[in-house]
Amino acid sequence: MKLFPKINIVVLNCNGKDVLKKCLAGLFRLNYPNFEVVVADNNSTDGSLENARRDFSRATFIKNEQDLGFSAGNNIGIRYSLEKMANFIFLLSSQLEIDKNCLTKLTEAAEKNPEAGIFSPIIFSGNSDKVYFSGGKIDWWRMKSICHSREGGNPDFISGDAMFIRAEVFKKIGLLDEDFFLSWGDIDFSFRAKKAGFSLLVASDSTARYFENSDKENKSQGIYWQTLSELMFFQKNSPRFLKPWVAFCIFLRKVKNQFDVRKNKTEINLAVRKAYEDFGGIGKSKKRSKQDAI
Repeated sequence: MKLFPKINIVVLNCNGKDVLKKCLAGLFRLNYPNFEVVVADNNSTDGSLENARRDFSRATFIKNEQDLGFSAGNNIGIRYSLEKMANFIFLLSSQLEIDKNCLTKLTEAAEKNPEAGIFSPIIFSGNSDKVYFSGGKIDWWRMKSICHSREGGNPDFISGDAMFIRAEVFKKIGLLDEDFFLSWGDIDFSFRAKKAGFSLLVASDSTARYFENSDKENKSQGIYWQTLSELMFFQKNSPRFLKPWVAFCIFLRKVKNQFDVRKNKTEINLAVRKAYEDFGGIGKSKKRSKQDAI
């Protein structure tokens, strides 16, 4: 008799009234026999949590008292799942619908590739055949991440929108870094996993798809968190020989942003300026805390 590993699917929700119900309905159509759905709710105020509790009694719901963001919000569900002895934890965006065979294909990929610690399905955009994600690369010199739209081997990171993770990875490297509020937490976790000896894999026969017209985030707010988290990631993880280059690039980008703001005070330019200001504040506070410790 075949044993099916226990999989906990952690769905992070924050005011996802338009998509959460569709996401959960898709999960309960999966053909995999041994999984639990855990909804980690970041203090939603749109009724999405209450509606989901009413319609999906088989799911487990954890309500956070405030919006904890991507990393800390997911960590709540991850801790619960590890306590419940899950073999795999699947971080899934409520903006996605996964194919009914997705879990089966991901577990098969895990069985065939024991050296791999994090897996991903291929993610498509809406109802089209356009591939949104099939593995990601980190460009250390240009300080940016690149999401592949075609199948490729040996990715540098897996997207947190659909991140299938062995429990052993968490036990070895810890949880998501909660310093990354909204973005780059998945890239940081992938980087740490690879550094610890795990490989990453995109299972080409497993698929997921964004809902049509999924609205991700307020644009200026998203740009703010993207910029701040990007700065934090490269400051934290860049190889030592690249540190001077990273510092120089940050300086040049900050100067460029100052000129952009003077020329045109758009919401985007102001959001980027705020990110640089807050990044400088983070550096100063860390420096102060080190001095206090001494």
